[in-house]
Amino acid sequence: MRVVLAEDLFLLRQGMVQLLESYDFEIVAAVDSGPALLDALVTLRPEVAVVDVRLPPTFTDEGLQAALEARRRCPGFPVLVLSQHVEQLYAKELLADASGGIGYLLKDRVLNCDQFVDAIRRVADGGTAMDPQVISQLLAVRSRREPLSMLTPREREVLELMAEGCSNTAIAQRLVVSQGAVAKYTTSLFAKLDLAPADDSNRRVLAVLAYLNNTRVDVS
Repeated sequence: MRVVLAEDLFLLRQGMVQLLESYDFEIVAAVDSGPALLDALVTLRPEVAVVDVRLPPTFTDEGLQAALEARRRCPGFPVLVLSQHVEQLYAKELLADASGGIGYLLKDRVLNCDQFVDAIRRVADGGTAMDPQVISQLLAVRSRREPLSMLTPREREVLELMAEGCSNTAIAQRLVVSQGAVAKYTTSLFAKLDLAPADDSNRRVLAVLAYLNNTRVDVS
């Protein structure tokens, strides 16, 4: 799998290169600035990008803006954001585009290699990989407004796990309930969110995330 990395810290960037190469990823570019990232994405067309939000020259949102521009030029291009903080505005911009794989992980909450590698592969395959803390903060912002406030605590737990990319089977295992119970929670929360449930779990997750960012998605 061909990957472009964008990270301004030399040691972290080189560490990720060596880590991913050990898992048979092909690192086609490892860059340290926003302009270099956009050039690599447009020129090399990798299968997925792992992007830090704050890159030179401004150290604001250079990384994400380059990724978003790449997605505008190539709709559905898979992007995994790797940030130090929960940047709600940046997350909203990324998640509002419900096409293609998306992910948002926090650097200090990536606990092992398998978690990181699995997230990259999931996003490259068109799925989602969202840190629970990112989802919780997005939900907290919207919880003061309808209809998320209508969700029960259990339905919110199911929604958060869906947003992480979990299947119904995985959700049942995490919550120690039956798959039938998860199906009922899912049906209920989709009704409350005015979103029709779909068979494909990734499409359901993208629909939920799009809804959280005031974007409606047809999942029929």
